[in-house]
Amino acid sequence: MARFLSDAWFDEANQAAAASEELAAATSGIRLRVQQVVTGGPAGEVRYVLAIDDGDVRWCPGHDDGADVTFTLAWPTAVALATGRSSTQDAFTSGRLQLDGDAAALLGHSSALAGVSSVFADLRDRTTY
Repeated sequence: MARFLSDAWFDEANQAAAASEELAAATSGIRLRVQQVVTGGPAGEVRYVLAIDDGDVRWCPGHDDGADVTFTLAWPTAVALATGRSSTQDAFTSGRLQLDGDAAALLGHSSALAGVSSVFADLRDRTTY
């Protein structure tokens, strides 16, 4: 089992995304980069990018100055989102998730982002938090 946001977890997330024809179809024609900054985790601050590029979806550890939008959130909120115990909307409206950048890009691609979330169903069961 991979620990959430570890290198092994990113590898498993990318393998799951690459194997999903449904995800490729849901993200076809879309280009979007979502930077996430997770603070206070077991490994300290973790930065990564969800990169969607015309059907190709990847999670890339590191920072991306060109991201369309950046989410900043604490480890407990990231875990709640990853496990499905909370929604992005709830985290945002309660102030547990800060958003910077082009919010309209997120709204315009909500169905593609829902497809990304569906890839996590099996991965959630194989992840330690």
